[in-house]
Amino acid sequence: MRLNIRHRTVYHYAAPVCASIQYLRLTPRSDQGQRVIDWTVRASGELNAWSDGYGNLVHTLVCRNDYRELSIEALGTIETDAAVLHHDGLDEALPPQVYLRHTPLTAVDEAIRRFAGTFRAALAHAPLDVLLEMMFAISERVAFTVGSTHSATSASEAFASQSGVCQDHAHIFIACCRDLGVPARYIGGYLLTDGDSANQVAGHAWAEAWIAGIGWVSFDVANTRHRCDTHVRVAVGLDYRDVSPIVGMRRGGGGEEMAVTVQVVQAQQ
Repeated sequence: MRLNIRHRTVYHYAAPVCASIQYLRLTPRSDQGQRVIDWTVRASGELNAWSDGYGNLVHTLVCRNDYRELSIEALGTIETDAAVLHHDGLDEALPPQVYLRHTPLTAVDEAIRRFAGTFRAALAHAPLDVLLEMMFAISERVAFTVGSTHSATSASEAFASQSGVCQDHAHIFIACCRDLGVPARYIGGYLLTDGDSANQVAGHAWAEAWIAGIGWVSFDVANTRHRCDTHVRVAVGLDYRDVSPIVGMRRGGGGEEMAVTVQVVQAQQ
């Protein structure tokens, strides 16, 4: 499937911004399951491309002139393959064991430890089936509720409140996996949604777990399914902070307002 994607972020400031620097993780890369046909990142400033320690494609955006509005746009076409459900990890620099490390957003408390423990006994015999069962159990327990959490909400907080969004579902799944000794990582990207509207207010998040003999297998808890040809993978990390689409700092500006629009549509063949 070919998907046309447009991701636009516009910042408005109450006062002029004197200077700013931002990291943009907005660029997918070709890998097992997807191929980048074309991709462009546009912004008013100096863009420099590089790769981070996880292999993500990153742009540094430096703005040196005064401004009160900043627009950042990423767009292009990606071809996805529904037949590819996992990555073998052979083209990656980091071993799976790196993704056993807990972070503040994926730290395990007693409630998550008890929940994950119910899957421990059967894990060695049927890891894929058990992780799928755990994915469904998290989805049933933690209702998808827009606005109930924020970017700094931890897995334990969302689990306790029993509500969250795709970011929280991914963090909870990852926390459970790591407590069970299964390497797991956070994936940020895009999703072709059902229905007529292509407009979204954010990208999408899911998790990948390392299963010996299979490789990295995706688990989209929010939609209770594997990654398929509706998913476009952009960045990978230990948690959301490693894959945040835009993060940085500025001097000046005062108050800030941000508007985000994400459009994902199937390209006409």
